[in-house]
Amino acid sequence: MQVAALGVGVVFLLVGVLGFIPGVTTGYDDLRFAGHESDAYLLGVFQISILHNLVHLLFGVAGVLLARTWAGARNFLVGAGAVYLVLWIYGMLAGHDSPANFVPLNAADNWLHLVLGIGMIALGLLLSRRRVAAGG
Repeated sequence: MQVAALGVGVVFLLVGVLGFIPGVTTGYDDLRFAGHESDAYLLGVFQISILHNLVHLLFGVAGVLLARTWAGARNFLVGAGAVYLVLWIYGMLAGHDSPANFVPLNAADNWLHLVLGIGMIALGLLLSRRRVAAGG
């Protein structure tokens, strides 16, 4: 459980840092603090902003810190997974050119958020079952 949460946290940290690196982020000169007007794309696919990168960094820090305990790791995986499912729903409902799309999110972000949400919750729940089955 703790290794999984640590791994997810490290990946979020990496993604957050990569979002600030020109070349890895295409349209870097068009990176805005927030809003759908940000025309920067991580790996040329995922629309990002400074706020979006900061959110990734915060999730990364949370994952690394909460991975120190089994309960913290489980809470991170399930809780952050739930947040990502909410982000998926929000991204699907908010128009891509709408002021409500303040993060910003594009279709690639939306589907990645769905996969992340399901994957993180599944990790948290499945790894919890292994501990219960092992008696501990």
